[in-house]
Amino acid sequence: MSIQRKPKTAQATAAQDAFIQGAPDASKAAPAAAYEKGIPKGHKRQITLTIAPELLRKVDEVAKRTGQARAAVINMAIFRALEGDIFQS
Repeated sequence: MSIQRKPKTAQATAAQDAFIQGAPDASKAAPAAAYEKGIPKGHKRQITLTIAPELLRKVDEVAKRTGQARAAVINMAIFRALEGDIFQS
């Protein structure tokens, strides 16, 4: 009678694969498809935005008060709206 190894289980193999993929030198997964809307500007996309004059005045006031650029204030507001619970259903 010979000594045989215990067969690998799917769970152990998945855990091992996850561990290996977590290594800093692990091969990277294929990148997601690029989003093609807007004009490429470095790592971002430029879009055209139409905004009410009163809202633009408020954005400019916040930008001046905080020392941020107008685009940074708009980006932060969009990020907070999307990550918050405003659009969650």
